Amino acid sequence: MKRKTLAQLIDHTALKADTTPEQIKELCAEAREQHFATVCINPGYVPLAARELAGSEVQVCTVVGFPLGATSTASKVYETEVAIAQGAVEIDMVQAIGWLKAGQADAVRADIAAVAAVCHAHGAHLKVILENALLTDAEKVTSCRLAQEAHADFVKTSTGFAASGATVADIALMRETVGPEMGVKAAGGIHTYAEAIALIEAGATRLGASAGIQILAGAEK
Repeated sequence: MKRKTLAQLIDHTALKADTTPEQIKELCAEAREQHFATVCINPGYVPLAARELAGSEVQVCTVVGFPLGATSTASKVYETEVAIAQGAVEIDMVQAIGWLKAGQADAVRADIAAVAAVCHAHGAHLKVILENALLTDAEKVTSCRLAQEAHADFVKTSTGFAASGATVADIALMRETVGPEMGVKAAGGIHTYAEAIALIEAGATRLGASAGIQILAGAEK
């Protein structure tokens, strides 16, 4: 895959608690230079990233209900409204994992739908983080179906904060479940060009990675 084509599938990511404003500026500069799809950052840095990326094709992505998915629906909606007002155009929300595991499908669907409605009212896209490391395969399938029913735009594997991240098997399962139209984002533990290509071939249409520069270096080789 050509370097620029691959770059446009990557959310250049910095979500650690100790990320500094200078590191966000550096992330944005790299994203502009490499033509990444977005920078994916914590909500407090959305205004800074929006300023740094003004005039470029790189978009601002942020996270909601992160990393546990255990905040209230009202909190997720408010976070989303503020983030979009400040310049975010993609929202990666963590599903209500505990509700899902308790079999509260209607509550999980409604939680996602409330955030999706805010996103779509403002022309933003919604990705739903399933956190596959905590789920059985059956729960992954259920999660994908609920996100699809709630009109999310993507399903996403991981926060990057659980025991494991994206796997080829999970991406294949997610793609099989949601079909060809919905986006599938692989995130967590993607460090090399070979890993990135394997996930794309399995059905990923977006990659979340803090190692985007390293991944692109592999494309050149």
